[in-house]
Amino acid sequence: MLARHQEPIVAIATAPGRGAVGIVRVSGRGLSGLVQALCARALVPREATYLPFRDGDGSPIDHGLALYFPAPHSFTGEDVLELQAHGGPVVLQLLVQRCLQAAAERDAATGAPVLAGLRLAQPGEFAERAFLNDKIDLAQAEAIADLIDASTEAAARSASRSLAGDFSREIGDLREALIHLRMLVEATLDFPEEEIDFLQKADAQGQLQALQSRLAQVLARTRQGALLREGIRVVIAGQPNAGKSSLLNALAGAELAIVTPIAGTTRDVVQQTIQIEGVPLHVIDTAGLREGDAVDAVEQIGIERAWGQIEQADAVLFLHDLTRAAQPEYQLADRDIAAQLAQRVPASVPVVEIWNKADAVPAGAAPRQGVWLSAKTGEGLQALRQRLLQVAGWQQASEGLYIARERHVQALQQVCEHLQAAALHLAAQAQQLDLLAEELRQAQGALNTITGEFSADDLLGVIFSSFCIGK
Repeated sequence: MLARHQEPIVAIATAPGRGAVGIVRVSGRGLSGLVQALCARALVPREATYLPFRDGDGSPIDHGLALYFPAPHSFTGEDVLELQAHGGPVVLQLLVQRCLQAAAERDAATGAPVLAGLRLAQPGEFAERAFLNDKIDLAQAEAIADLIDASTEAAARSASRSLAGDFSREIGDLREALIHLRMLVEATLDFPEEEIDFLQKADAQGQLQALQSRLAQVLARTRQGALLREGIRVVIAGQPNAGKSSLLNALAGAELAIVTPIAGTTRDVVQQTIQIEGVPLHVIDTAGLREGDAVDAVEQIGIERAWGQIEQADAVLFLHDLTRAAQPEYQLADRDIAAQLAQRVPASVPVVEIWNKADAVPAGAAPRQGVWLSAKTGEGLQALRQRLLQVAGWQQASEGLYIARERHVQALQQVCEHLQAAALHLAAQAQQLDLLAEELRQAQGALNTITGEFSADDLLGVIFSSFCIGK
């Protein structure tokens, strides 16, 4: 634990701006002196006390509630003091300044500072203290930020499950099974002279297969949880006047993009996050893709930006205009766009063919491959939504789904790779047991990074720096 983790910290714990209530939080060891200095009295643990918050000269800053949580029964595992006042930013800043001032004052009996070293908290430092003091693991700490940032109801509920420890328990069960298997392998290596074949007698191969099967289930749910948190980037591409902006407006249910019959109306990127069955989809409308003398300098910049978005997409909706589908020039331009998509978009990124303006073609017209719809009337939009979920890899969410992050998916994939290598070494029996043991050790190391049993300080820094100050 670094030296800064021993220092007491203070910060505003509520969101910036004005509100009915604002909270100033202090965490550290031995806060009783600060409690006395700020509140002019001792506080009953975990009991709200209404009192005036006074400045250094005795004048009241505000009246509110004070709560004191002695260690270890607090969020951070340290002593915690929370001052709940009116939520004006000036009032809360005055309370923070008063905390810092009171901490620096000298105790009348000892002459020492009331709370030496009190400083402003860094982003995420309260949650980091909770992790370091074993109040929560790393996956639960991340779930706090995910719960705050949740953009859909499904994401919020799933983040709450992760915070409650559902995901951590899944990882814990995998770890216990992996440790048991490692124990058997290490026993065989430590006692090679024994005639008893530990691995065969304990059905090590069966245990490894069961572990791989369980891992596959957890990985599938984790991918769903990561999708629920991250969503996917969906870029709408196509020629001018194919209806890209109309499609964005129809999916979003709002007039976000300007729609006119004039080619080249959209000249910059327009983005909107929508949700389908709780999955966030970041839908991006782009400038119409075309070449020629009609393209001015501003529109050319928009087209270049469009290709930049397309190259970063998780999925591309290639929009076609049914009313112009039979025109040779339109067909040629579409083929040029398709060729460029094949060159610029990775093979792993799906390109979905969308045929728009179905309301403007005769009934019974020959269907074309892809999704038929009308952005104007809404016909076919539900089919497109389901296609987008399919492209995203979404399966019907269960009640037990938990939130997850891409780093969790990558860690579990590493575990899967190590277990696959371990299975090959196990099949070779005694000749490669040392390699088997090493693969199992590496698998456990990758698993441990999820909950933070053994995590590098730089990883912790990256994770907690993304939190807000008061967390």
